[in-house]
Amino acid sequence: MKVTILDDWFDTLRTLPCFAKLAGHEVTIWNDHVEDEDELARRLAETEALVLIRERTAIRAGLVDRLPRLRLISQRSVYPHIDIAACSRLGIVVSSSQHPGVPSYATAELTFALILAAMRRIPQQMASLRAGHWQMSVGTTARGKTLGIFGYGRIGRQVAEYARAFGMDVVFWAREASRAKAQSEGWATAASKEAFFEDSDIITLHMRLVEATRHIVSSSDLARMKPTALIVNTSRAGLIAPGALVAALKAGRPGMAAVDVYEEEPLRDPQNPLLQMDNVVCTPHIGYVTREEWEAQFSDVFDQIIAYASGAPINVVNPEVLEQQRT
Repeated sequence: MKVTILDDWFDTLRTLPCFAKLAGHEVTIWNDHVEDEDELARRLAETEALVLIRERTAIRAGLVDRLPRLRLISQRSVYPHIDIAACSRLGIVVSSSQHPGVPSYATAELTFALILAAMRRIPQQMASLRAGHWQMSVGTTARGKTLGIFGYGRIGRQVAEYARAFGMDVVFWAREASRAKAQSEGWATAASKEAFFEDSDIITLHMRLVEATRHIVSSSDLARMKPTALIVNTSRAGLIAPGALVAALKAGRPGMAAVDVYEEEPLRDPQNPLLQMDNVVCTPHIGYVTREEWEAQFSDVFDQIIAYASGAPINVVNPEVLEQQRT
């Protein structure tokens, strides 16, 4: 099959052991990021199998209507950036492994790295040193602090384990069924959403962005946080109401934020308010960007291509299309 991979910015995939799974296929890799539909249509004109790196490029109806040879989109995890209805209408199979039971250790590690970086003000201390100065402030210790984890999923539980090793008190907030599961597995849960935001020294968000969770963190939630508190988001920007985080930080509740995800990505505007604030640590959506994580993810993605080529598609998110696949 003619396979195209988009947005492999550092030409990493061909260096991974799992890339050998595509031997025998004709593979084209693009290392830049393009949003122009005409240019994407040109690049993908002969593509039969399209590999996406998470949500870096949106695949909408206007584009897939212009790709008559496309038969498969293969990726991993959630797919709000793909017009599933348009793919089904055109007979295009979408395969996306949901990797049940396996957390993103890379994202959990980054979450905790951001907690420590923000509380000890590591980026600010580095900037001070590079500017010819010495210490610029006094940091805060993680031990003994209350870490509130919003969402009881694979990554949140892993972050909780790291926090436990650092001597932190962990409390969860999530849907009722998830809270019950957390309690049954020995974790504390907050008495209410209000108490969760009021009592936590640090809050980190770990849930998928779906309609039920979009804007689940409101301005009033943030206003309940302590002026010394930190909020961390390595999940999705859309979990927080638009503009609410910037406004809350300006108002002083919470006092700090650490952010890996943004409402528009890639974020290339250095004037973005979050990048201008001294009390915010920002990283460019690198939660899943490690070689080990990519090996795990793209092993699944390439297996989906192999399965499709053999006539037995796996991890199909639009199974209705199987009766009318493109040939």
